[in-house]
Amino acid sequence: MDIRHFRYFLAVARQGNFTRAAEQLGIAPPTLTRQIQDMENELGTRLFVRQTREVSLTEAGAALLIEAEATVRQFEYAQQNAQRAGRGDIGHIELGYVASAVYSGLLQKQVQAFSRECPDVSLNVREHPMASLPTMVLEGRFDIGYVRSPMTLPEGLDAIRLDAEGFVLALAAESWLCRLTEIGPEHLQAETFILPEQISGTLQVAAEGGFAPKLGAQPGGLVAVLALVSLGQGVAVVPESVVGHVGLPGVVYRSIKGCEASSWLSLVYRRFEKSAAVVRYIERVKNRGGQEGAWSGLQGSR
Repeated sequence: MDIRHFRYFLAVARQGNFTRAAEQLGIAPPTLTRQIQDMENELGTRLFVRQTREVSLTEAGAALLIEAEATVRQFEYAQQNAQRAGRGDIGHIELGYVASAVYSGLLQKQVQAFSRECPDVSLNVREHPMASLPTMVLEGRFDIGYVRSPMTLPEGLDAIRLDAEGFVLALAAESWLCRLTEIGPEHLQAETFILPEQISGTLQVAAEGGFAPKLGAQPGGLVAVLALVSLGQGVAVVPESVVGHVGLPGVVYRSIKGCEASSWLSLVYRRFEKSAAVVRYIERVKNRGGQEGAWSGLQGSR
């Protein structure tokens, strides 16, 4: 017997008539009759009491009815779950991000939109240091990750380029630079630079000013960077999205005159991803949140 026989049995039991059950199933009555007879022969017992126009369940049939209903329900549930998993409607995603993805609001926008579309996909969202985040995606400890580019990606990863933004200068409120009407890259030659995880902004500002930067500590996340700035340990070139979102006592933000340096957020993912839920997230970002196309390796400047 297979699940088809259970469906036939349930149709006859519910309709109490072979002809009506056959019409419901879309098969010929003789075919249905043979299938029920095959079940009875295999089980070695009668399932129905046949009368002229109606049938009723035997004691064996009544016992089978409960189990057959449960079996068909479970089978249909398994089918639906498999189909939903294949479409990415259900599943689990491990998502890593750098802090600036939160400050820009991009992470919230994309995660919330995906969760509305796929409420049965669970997401575990965690902040993680950017230097190791791509490798963790490659190794499967994260499924996807939001990083700040440009950066070099391990072989096997691709990235979707997202929102770009410029840089601002974070400096201590007591710094002499605060007395300047405008701050240009050339004014920063003697400063110590506290380094965020993405140092491209610092290097580009120094290049625009024509000097080799004096590099200070690289403490990790942006809050840690700004904490050192507030203690007078140096200045920092940070994404402009932190302005209005991260305020520490003793830290002010100033624009950098003529600075053309920029960075952008990227969603990194495994090139040959197999999880349907993860693929669905990636495709949604490609179609609605990212610039056309994806690339791997060194992501160049704007």
